[in-house]
Parts: sequence; structure tokens; C-alpha cells
Amino acid sequence: MLGVDRDSDLLAPLFDERDPAVMKMIADLIARARKAGVKVGICGQAPSNYPEFAEFLVREGIDSISLNPDSFVATLKCVAAAEAGRVVPAA
Repeated sequence: MLGVDRDSDLLAPLFDERDPAVMKMIADLIARARKAGVKVGICGQAPSNYPEFAEFLVREGIDSISLNPDSFVATLKCVAAAEAGRVVPAA
């Protein structure tokens, strides 16, 4: 897994948490944890910034998502739609 200072003007533009390799690793972690009976939560900016990332987490079976207060309502709607199997509305 990779951790990058998203507040760094030098580093942040070089990385994207939606990279397929990162998403594959997260999906694998969730699957392995669920198989072992371990809950998985995520704390980070991605579900707050990218509705499609929140939808991905729900599809993979994440147990909890930490959100920024300013994105809570919009992301909650996205998560509810994903849990209901509906298409996530664009932000």
C-alpha cells in the first residue's frame, strides 16, 4: 500500500487512489478480511471526493467509511444508492 501526503503540492499530483492497482489491492484486502471474519474500514479523502470510489468500496463489501463533514450528505446518498444496487448519481 502507498501513503502520500495529499496536501503536498509536489507529491499529490503524482498519485491517484483510483489507480487500478490500488483499487485491486483494496478489493483483495477487503475480501481477505471478510474471509477471516475481520471488519474493514477506510479513512481517507477518496470516498469524499470521488462518488465512484465510494461505490467501489460498497460493492467490495467495506464495513465502514470515514467521511469529511462537508461531503457527508452527498456521499451518504451515493452509498445508499450503491447498497440498493442503483447507479450512483454523478456529483
